[in-house]
Amino acid sequence: MLEKALRGSKGYYVWVGLLLAGIAVGVAAYANQLMNGLTLTGMSRDVSWGLYISQFVFLVGVAASGVMVAIPYYLHHFKTYGKIVVIGEFMAVAAVLTAVLFVVVDLGQPMRVLNVILFPTPNSMLFWDMCVLSSYLIVNLVIGWTVLGAEKKGFPPPRWTHVLSIVAIPLAVGIHTVTAFLFAGLAGREYWLTAIMAARFLSSAFAAGPALLIILCLVLRRSLAFNVPERAIDSLAKTVCYAMIANVFFYLLEVFTAFYSNMPGHKAPIEYLFFGLDGHAQLVPLMWLAVVLAAVGILLLLVPKWRRSHKTLVPALVAVFFACLIDKGLGLVLGGFVPNSFEQVVEYVPNPNELLVILGVYCIGALALTVLCKVAAGVRAENGDAATSETAAVEDSAARPDAADGAREEVPAA
Repeated sequence: MLEKALRGSKGYYVWVGLLLAGIAVGVAAYANQLMNGLTLTGMSRDVSWGLYISQFVFLVGVAASGVMVAIPYYLHHFKTYGKIVVIGEFMAVAAVLTAVLFVVVDLGQPMRVLNVILFPTPNSMLFWDMCVLSSYLIVNLVIGWTVLGAEKKGFPPPRWTHVLSIVAIPLAVGIHTVTAFLFAGLAGREYWLTAIMAARFLSSAFAAGPALLIILCLVLRRSLAFNVPERAIDSLAKTVCYAMIANVFFYLLEVFTAFYSNMPGHKAPIEYLFFGLDGHAQLVPLMWLAVVLAAVGILLLLVPKWRRSHKTLVPALVAVFFACLIDKGLGLVLGGFVPNSFEQVVEYVPNPNELLVILGVYCIGALALTVLCKVAAGVRAENGDAATSETAAVEDSAARPDAADGAREEVPAA
């Protein structure tokens, strides 16, 4: 089926060419880092985790896209998600692959990854994080590829894929929970030392992952005529809305606990992120931008009329996605290092070489997702399941409650 990824339009080849160029730049930057060490990054003694680990944390959440369509489809038989469940699983594969690569580039020597395998330490959260991440990656790839292969031949998928899909559900929860435990288990960092850290991870994951999945489905519908039911998009958008509300609520619980109890170690990181501390305030504009984006995204998704209109749905999803990216991709990790052991603020500024490595890693993930989605769309088109944009729009409008109400209103006028 991989041959389907070798054929496409001119725009498709341009997109793949850009990704390959980004990968080449990233590989060159990483080779420079290997030769000169992690001194090329902005990390230091006081801020030992930078953008590499913060992007890893965020992408683990994006991988939740697979489980948010797998649970309704496999456990509750919500067949509306049947068209997008494979896309969700493939997006989870790309997200986990990219997240793992960020861990690799964060190591001074990539061969150190073998230490986790050759010398396992069950009392370490890193060991269990490797187990659940690799298992979730393999399970989603096997399920998605097997289901597509069966669909290509015109046969129903094997029964064991259904069982494996159910196994993937606790694995999805596990990758977020264990990753959260990496932070919550560090007693010296009071910003992370909270019992609801895993809940915060899950809520933001269930918002950012499905938000990106909806955007991806809309792109596939427009570019590859991939048939995506409007009911599935609307249902998934509701999940994004409620998950984002829970995410904001959990963060407000942290703010109340820190300031009402007047805990200095817990207050300092929040003050640094939102108001600045000791003259250091480089993240303040970004954190307030995240607040605005979260509020706008929730408002647009909460009102049914705005949620069902793609003109407002897409900006709402983009707002939610970047709000989670700023919160978990910057604020959570970098804020936890403030103040340091000497009660001082040491800010982190990424190095240009570091940014190029990040670009290369993201391009690898985007290329993997592009190939997998191209194969899925090719199989569906081969079986005559893909619809043109106009046909999909007619079917979607007929399935929407507001469209039906409009049709009823037009009859008396006629």
